[in-house]
Amino acid sequence: MTDRLYLRHSTDKQTDARQRHALARLLAAGAPVYDDPATSSRVLSLERDGFKRLLDEAAVGDTIRIADAARLFRSVADVLALRPVLIRRGLHLKVESGLLSGIDLAADDPGTKMVVSVLAAVLEFQRDMISENTKEGVAAAEASGKVLGRPAALDEDQAADVVQAYREGAAVKALARQYGTSPKTIRRVLDDAKAREVPGDLAALLDGDLTAHQPDVDEDQAVDADPTVVVDVPGLVAEHLVAVADDAVREALQNGQTIRRGQGYSVRVTAPVSVHAAMIEHSATALMQSPAGRKAHRIHSDRVLARKIPAPF
Repeated sequence: MTDRLYLRHSTDKQTDARQRHALARLLAAGAPVYDDPATSSRVLSLERDGFKRLLDEAAVGDTIRIADAARLFRSVADVLALRPVLIRRGLHLKVESGLLSGIDLAADDPGTKMVVSVLAAVLEFQRDMISENTKEGVAAAEASGKVLGRPAALDEDQAADVVQAYREGAAVKALARQYGTSPKTIRRVLDDAKAREVPGDLAALLDGDLTAHQPDVDEDQAVDADPTVVVDVPGLVAEHLVAVADDAVREALQNGQTIRRGQGYSVRVTAPVSVHAAMIEHSATALMQSPAGRKAHRIHSDRVLARKIPAPF
């Protein structure tokens, strides 16, 4: 069983010195460290590069240790998405200081669930108050004539080159290193160019159009427009769907069978094709942010498409 340390601070003007002090004993013991520097708490934990790497390397029984709860989550939505993933993977989550020290926040019991939900609500309120105060400060500065913000990190030609390279398969982190900027800046450029939207070759799948894929069939041979099929949903995809606002998708995942494959896993889901297509649509944007996500998205899409296309007669 391994202790894995997670660190995060919100801006590039902050440091993780206080967190390292709280985790000093574990650091001295050589516990592996995963961090997400200059990452806002508004980014869900399951979408952060450092935390995703932690999950990829963690094994059943490992313990994630954080200096304080706000390093990992600061909203109810984040808790609702995070806890099922930790429970399903058999991981523990402990805070090193404060009132919550000693409690396994990933424990699957009603008391812990209540405590974590209340804590998340308090942290979310705190974050919203900070945001409100910041907006008021910005408004006051603008009213006094101050120019806010930083110049663009990339010029128009560089931004066009980034979009082209991404469409040709370059990873966000690799592009950030190449242009000497942050992954967040690269993602912003890609989003402005709509480069991370659902690929066009999935349009027929998401629209429910089988025409482009169906072989010629006899008119007397009826084809079920929305058959119930079994698809193994990659674990990375399932994790992006645990808190999606789609009852059919959540119910299908909850009723699915978890299948472990080495350090990874998938969820075997039996559901109508329309539900599987909805999973693709809900998870596509988030998954396009990383090479691993794009691979999981492609595997999932191919599996659904293979089930949707009728076999030739």
